[in-house]
Amino acid sequence: MKKILVTGGAGFLGSHLCEKLLAKGHEVICLDNYFTGSKRNIVHLMGNPYFEAIRHDICEPIDLEVDQIYNLACPASPVHYQYDPIKTVNTSVVGAVNMLELASRTGAKILQASTSEVYGDPQVHPQPENYWGNVNPIGIRSCYDEGKRCAETLFFDYHRQNKVKIKVVRIFNTYGPRMMPDDGRVISNFIMQALHNKDITIYGSGTQTRSFCYCDDMIDGFIKMMESDDSITGPINLGNPHEFTIRQLAEMLVELCGSHSHIIHEAAVQDDPQQRQPVISKAKELLNWEPSIQLREGLEKTIAYFKHTNTK
Repeated sequence: MKKILVTGGAGFLGSHLCEKLLAKGHEVICLDNYFTGSKRNIVHLMGNPYFEAIRHDICEPIDLEVDQIYNLACPASPVHYQYDPIKTVNTSVVGAVNMLELASRTGAKILQASTSEVYGDPQVHPQPENYWGNVNPIGIRSCYDEGKRCAETLFFDYHRQNKVKIKVVRIFNTYGPRMMPDDGRVISNFIMQALHNKDITIYGSGTQTRSFCYCDDMIDGFIKMMESDDSITGPINLGNPHEFTIRQLAEMLVELCGSHSHIIHEAAVQDDPQQRQPVISKAKELLNWEPSIQLREGLEKTIAYFKHTNTK
């Protein structure tokens, strides 16, 4: 049994990770300030004697004794990270320093949940880990993109200078149960619109592409990365390499929801990446990881969740 800290543990991915770590027999401390996380995501874990939830903002230091740290704390959808962009940068940067200091003091191994947004609007397709990206440093998405890029810098500097045992994964679009219905992400937006037979809104032409990974696959990737040899620091891409246009996604969701929605187009969003597809050869080779749940199956599970929660 290990004592494991999950920052952002009441969020979409964080709550799934807490659940999986408990099932593997570990003691889990969930840290969350509930800005985008929800107690509803973890209430079913509260009766477990090996689970503890602490309301805390990682922009403030905290002193705990832990063996591993998964640093997932940060708003991850444009609606939320653009709501208070200065806070978003602080969460990524100051929060990373605080967690790295904790790891340095305790000797804990620490995993950073980075993002495919470090690649910006890529000029290399698909995106391998050695691509340095094409990011606008002063745009409306920069608080998130550059915050996560700086966090990666901090992780590797703490590793080189203070010998902290680090793991860095770059998450590509992930979806599944416990997504917030109003978080502004494309899958939750489209599902909510389709279920209510409202127009499905595509920003731009709809030819822009994304690669969607189901949450269970992503959590398995996190754990495999954490449990890998200490020499494997990353960064490593985690995502589903199958690429779809936003128009294809909208059409699939209309079909799966049995919806009467019409697809409409509005003006493109500033700095919206036109292509997003991971190269996952490193994950396959070093972690023996690749996604097993493909888009149609994952969307069916996600739609069922949204139907259930919206009828309560």
